[in-house]
Amino acid sequence: MSGGFDLRDEPWIPVRLASDEALRLGLRDVFKRAHEISDLELPVAPAAAGLLRILAAITSRIGREGDVALGDARVGEHIEDWLALRRQVLGRGKFDPEAVDQYFDKEVPAGRFDLFDDERPFLQDPRLVAECVGPKGDANPSGVNKLVFGRPTGVNGAILFGHFTDTAPVPVPPAEATWHLIAQLYFGPSGQCTPRRITDHRMGSTDAAPLRKTLSYFAWAPELFTTLVLAVPSPDVEADWEATDACPWEENLNSPLGPTTPLTWPGRLLTGQFRHAVLLVPSADRRTVTDAYITWATHEQAPATRDPYLILDRRKDGDFQPREADGSRALWRDLDSLLLKTNRRDAQRPPILEALPKGLGPTLRVHAYGFEQDGQQKDSIWFQSTTPPVLQWQEEGDPAMARHIKRCHEAAEDTGDRLDFAAKVAWKIAADATTDTSPKARIRLDARKPGPWASAAVNRYWPAAEDEFWRLATPERIGTDVTRPFVEAALTALDEAIGQVSQADIRVARARSRARGILLGLLRQTRAS
Repeated sequence: MSGGFDLRDEPWIPVRLASDEALRLGLRDVFKRAHEISDLELPVAPAAAGLLRILAAITSRIGREGDVALGDARVGEHIEDWLALRRQVLGRGKFDPEAVDQYFDKEVPAGRFDLFDDERPFLQDPRLVAECVGPKGDANPSGVNKLVFGRPTGVNGAILFGHFTDTAPVPVPPAEATWHLIAQLYFGPSGQCTPRRITDHRMGSTDAAPLRKTLSYFAWAPELFTTLVLAVPSPDVEADWEATDACPWEENLNSPLGPTTPLTWPGRLLTGQFRHAVLLVPSADRRTVTDAYITWATHEQAPATRDPYLILDRRKDGDFQPREADGSRALWRDLDSLLLKTNRRDAQRPPILEALPKGLGPTLRVHAYGFEQDGQQKDSIWFQSTTPPVLQWQEEGDPAMARHIKRCHEAAEDTGDRLDFAAKVAWKIAADATTDTSPKARIRLDARKPGPWASAAVNRYWPAAEDEFWRLATPERIGTDVTRPFVEAALTALDEAIGQVSQADIRVARARSRARGILLGLLRQTRAS
């Protein structure tokens, strides 16, 4: 029995229409109805980050004007020609249904979008059945719990989101299995994995997936059609222009022991850098996934490339690395890195946000998907967030507003850092009777004993700081004092963290007074500058 869940037409992608109706669609209808869709609603953020890259790659094939598509190398060699083509595609307002059917039914070989196809299941490697075996040649799958992010695996796996065990695994519906398949390929761990034997080679370790612990940013339009067209990266990338570009479902399987396929634009740039190989095991009726193989795909060095959806931050050694996802950090704290030009010293804007059409600026928001992880096995939390329509304030179009946003963010960050320090000083004064509390005395902090006030104050401060930021983030507030509102929010957070103090708590009263003075010093610095 072959096939059974064709992703072209099976309803597996949750979307919300402009009419506010929520439903699930297959790939074909996502593209045919993209102009009616206002949002994607995948509950697994890392799967959404990967899916958008897959959809952008497909958009580069079907987004066309005449016989020229956005992903054609013949137009990609000249950026101005490509930008002109993108304007023409956007001007159509929707994807051509015939181009959609042509791609899914004729340009891609049959079965390549079927989750359970025997020969080439979507984004999977059918060779794993024969290559992931034990010493005696028996099947050695990884388990369905290993596939699904959030489920515990192994004897000591922590139970976080449900009571799942390796001895009694719960099958997964095909739609959800597809989400986690995509998430594994883009965000999977490094380190030990199910061994894979090829000829005399039997190795059981893998490299981290290309997006592990990162945060992706997309220009988000009122409807998905425009969002997807803007998600196609410009051809201004380092790629092999002589090699034929292909996505995994468009070409034959590569040899795991062979050299890395040349990096090409845009298909391999978006979908061709996986370090993991996966194979889903369906139930007899092909309506659930009961097991999975997850192992290494290659040990060749990954090509050096810039992912178009990531912010790069400068490290201490001078090189740049992707900004890591932090579940405690709100999206507004990244805004200046998204609005200011990429010639900054310490941060570089995602290339996908360069050269956006000026006419769309007032409608474009930023949507971010992040997955807080370490570099190996630990997964902490995934999240997603959307800004108001802020891309109209990019430095190219509104330099005054972009710099105002930067000032607001810097004031918020400086105040947050000062609050953390002030609360630790206050705890030191209150808890250590030997501390010299005279005004000019230098108080030495113990990093191992920060006390409870700092975390309590900072946790109260940042939500209040976000409210102040958005009140300040208007053209009318350009040139006004942006420090005082954040300092006042920090003072309130400090008082709430310390709590009520009676007259008998003289050391606590002194501690609070000292901490408030440290915060108010920011206002004096602002006036002096």
